[in-house]
Amino acid sequence: MNEDHEGVVVYWRPGCVFCMKLRLGLRLTRLRYTEVDIRRDPRAAAFVRSVADGDETVPTVTVAGRAMVNPSKKQVLRAVAAHAPHLLPNRA
Repeated sequence: MNEDHEGVVVYWRPGCVFCMKLRLGLRLTRLRYTEVDIRRDPRAAAFVRSVADGDETVPTVTVAGRAMVNPSKKQVLRAVAAHAPHLLPNRA
């Protein structure tokens, strides 16, 4: 599992429509983040269960170590602005 306590990590699994929507939306923002497929990483799946009441609810996103279960793109960007503003793409 990528234990990135400074950056953004998107935990996802293949076939998840909500994951595809969030990942595409975040790519369009040019925000730098790491993706972790919980089907390929048992530790990541265990982490997701630990923050999602025992379920493997994805997408789960961490921003500077703070977990959010099934957030919208807007919620992720707000969390980045609040907890890791240095990661926001330059909007110049």
